[in-house]
Order: sequence, then structure tokens, then C-alpha cells
Amino acid sequence: MAEQNAYQVADWNGQSGERWVANQARLDAMLAVFGQAAIEAAAPATGERVLDVGCGAGASSLALAARVGAAGQVLGVDISEPLIGRARALAPQDTAALFRVADAGSAELPEGAFDILFSRFGVMFFDDPTGAFAHMRRALQPGGRVAFVCWRGAAENDWVRLPMGAIKGIVPPTAPPDPEAPGPFSFGDRGRVARILTAAGFTDIAIAPFDASIPFGEGGTRDAAIDDAVEMAFEVGPLSRALADQPDDIRARASAAVRAAFAGRPGERSVMIDGAAWIVMARNPAS
Repeated sequence: MAEQNAYQVADWNGQSGERWVANQARLDAMLAVFGQAAIEAAAPATGERVLDVGCGAGASSLALAARVGAAGQVLGVDISEPLIGRARALAPQDTAALFRVADAGSAELPEGAFDILFSRFGVMFFDDPTGAFAHMRRALQPGGRVAFVCWRGAAENDWVRLPMGAIKGIVPPTAPPDPEAPGPFSFGDRGRVARILTAAGFTDIAIAPFDASIPFGEGGTRDAAIDDAVEMAFEVGPLSRALADQPDDIRARASAAVRAAFAGRPGERSVMIDGAAWIVMARNPAS
């Protein structure tokens, strides 16, 4: 599986990882409401042990650690060395969270060691998601629970829909990606998520929609916030890839169009955009 995930490992230890570290504060602000909803679904109790999959810069791990307390433990794992480095730098000394560079879908994990398998947008990138979840299930104690949040479709999420819609007619269209290929929207189909978890051995699967208005970019004034949203769209997400090989005049036209799209959304210190996700829960059978 490590070989299968080679592209993701290279990307998240290269350009994607570096861009996430550079935009960490803004991205964590954007994702915070989703992470909190998933944590409420997980309902971690004092003393419990949590495996946080694809923990990124550690915001979800630290929030979980605050819930389980000193008697509990959170192990945050991510394939990105830059992001784990950022997580360790941000973590207070007295936290119950530990961080490890690893692919949770294949790394050696202690059997039956965790009460909760958690993730905030970290489980959509496995080349073999069924195999990865079957592997991670073995790290859960019997009766242990799963709670994660993943994106619904790209068309329902403004952080993709707005900029990519704005550049239609400016940048030649590319072939749509395979909806099941590893990537942020590979779990957009509720039925596919249920099939993956069932095949991996989980039961009591529940998948509920969760929608939120979320901040994108930030600034001291509305114009500054819109400018920052445009800059972030150019740095993180599909727009950056769509414009990677385009000449300066095309990039300038695209920037103006994307700015107009964000300017149509409300917000003063951030641009408020619509986000759409699934909150997914499941259980490891008790025997």
C-alpha cells in the first residue's frame, strides 16, 4: 500500500504540504466548524484513546486531546512531514496528543489500542480505501467507534465551485477527474462510503449531511479579505493546478474573474462561502 500511495506521499511532502503549512491558520479557520461537528459525533470521553487519521497540522488532534484529558491519548498520523512538523510546533507541552509521520492505511499500529478512529478530511486519499479501513479497524478495540468528516461533491462546495466556475471560458476545460480517484471529493458519494466501510468490516454505519457557511481568506477590510480569498484559491486547491502552465495574461484574467465571484459572497473580515460535507459514523463489531 505504501507503493500505491506513492503519489500522495510525494505530493503531501512537496508542494501540497508546503502550501498547507503556509496557509495553515486560514485553512484551519475554514475547516474548524466541520472538525467540531465530527468531534461532537465522536463524543470522546475522558481517558479514551483516539487515532486521528490525516491529522494535518494537528488542530483536530489538539481539540480531541482537550476532550480526553491527561488520562487519555491522541495519536495524530499524517503522511506529510511538513504538516507533522507544524503540528509538533503548535502543540503545547502538556497536551495528550502525539504526532507521527505515517500512512495510517498501512503503518504498523497497535492492535485494539484505540477507542475511536477519527478524521477531519483525512481519509479521502487512500488508493485502496477498503484495504486501508480494514487495516485501521484492527487498531480499534472491539466495539470501538469511527467518526469522520469528508467533503460531499465539488459542485456543492464553493471553495471549488466558485473559482472553477469563474474561469470557464478563460482556461480550456480539462477532463473531469475519476470521481473515485484519491482526492478531496472521492467520498462524495454516500453509497460508496457505506460500501467501503461495510467491506472493511464496520457496522452501524450512519452518514449524515452537514452544511455550513465557512470563512475563506481573511483581511482587515472587505477588499483585503476578498484579495486574500483569491490568493488562497490560487495557492490551494484545483485552481492552482488549472492555472499552473497558463501564461500571465490568462492568469490575470482568471484572477479578475475569481475575484468577482468571491465579491458576490457576504462577509467583512472573511469571504463567507458554502461548504457541504458528510459526518460519518460506524462501529467495530464487539466480537
